[in-house]
Amino acid sequence: MDTLFRFDAHDEAPFVMFATDHLLGLVAIIAACAVLYAFRHVIRDSVKLRFAVRLLLIALLIASEGLLQYWYIDQGIWRSGMSLPFELCGITLLLSIVMLVTRSKRLYECLFFAGIGGASIALLTPSLDYPFPHFRFVLFFVAHGAIIAASLYMTWIEQYKPTSKSIWKTMIFLNVVAAAVYTANRLLDANYMFLMRKPGTFSFLDYFGPYPVYLLVEEVFAFVLFTLMYGMFFAWGRGGDKR
Repeated sequence: MDTLFRFDAHDEAPFVMFATDHLLGLVAIIAACAVLYAFRHVIRDSVKLRFAVRLLLIALLIASEGLLQYWYIDQGIWRSGMSLPFELCGITLLLSIVMLVTRSKRLYECLFFAGIGGASIALLTPSLDYPFPHFRFVLFFVAHGAIIAASLYMTWIEQYKPTSKSIWKTMIFLNVVAAAVYTANRLLDANYMFLMRKPGTFSFLDYFGPYPVYLLVEEVFAFVLFTLMYGMFFAWGRGGDKR
């Protein structure tokens, strides 16, 4: 029976960066975030709407990771060295669920930068083997879009706001996570977060030099990116606005 999406892990159709499906996926996420911003006052003023939007984001995040793990198992390709949620976006996805459930300000401080920044870069240069309409393509864009939307929800609806100190907290957070993931990589003979080598497909890391130089360049890049994000959203009064 024909299905809307392709599921085969051995699908031979390659993903092409900035092809039509990639661009449409980016446009869909931007549009969803624009809708969230446009209706921020309406959502903020309604307890039921706030709960519904928060619940929707939680459901999307849980479903994205749950269905991905199911797909790995169903296709017989689940491996401890590649299928665990130990990539940065996998970690920020799980923490975004906790943040939304608990409304944790401490998690928000780090996830605003690490979640939005990391997911945005992943969306621009996806480490992805499947084009639309593959099931894996849909999960990738839904998951990363929901990571971004989770922190934007906390900013625009719950009106949380990080400070300049949050940048340093996020840098410490990322290094602690990297140390833990590096240990897991050694134990599992894995390459989560690309801490052991670059990915086999094109990525922004290709511009950062050879191993291990690119790891140090990543640190500088992250700090500059987070500083720019802080300036764009808060120094200009765009984040958590009040009427």
